[in-house]
Amino acid sequence: MSGFFERVYQLVRQVPPGKVTSYGAIARMLGHPRAARTVGWALHSLPDGSDVPWHRVINSQGRISTSCREHSADLQRALLEAEGIEFDEHGYVDWERFGWEGLSWLEVEKIVAFLDTDTKCGII
Repeated sequence: MSGFFERVYQLVRQVPPGKVTSYGAIARMLGHPRAARTVGWALHSLPDGSDVPWHRVINSQGRISTSCREHSADLQRALLEAEGIEFDEHGYVDWERFGWEGLSWLEVEKIVAFLDTDTKCGII
């Protein structure tokens, strides 16, 4: 597993219940602002039974955008609604109410400090 994927998982674990963030926001917090798709691949690659709350990551427009059978859009929506997140009639989440502000660079560094320190992460 890639060091970047592990960083993604560590950061996504910080998203509190009842909040969402975007693939791009996770990528930016990790210092790779153009790696939103790679964040998506990392979450798609999660092993069964993982404790990573993948369902709390949605697209930057505030919508669910998964097409994965294991992590279906219906499942993701159900998990989010179970945490109190509401969707409007068009399937959008209100970022003002449910968006997670994220972490500072220093906070991110503390969380991922024990992981591989290669800044290139091997895939970007």
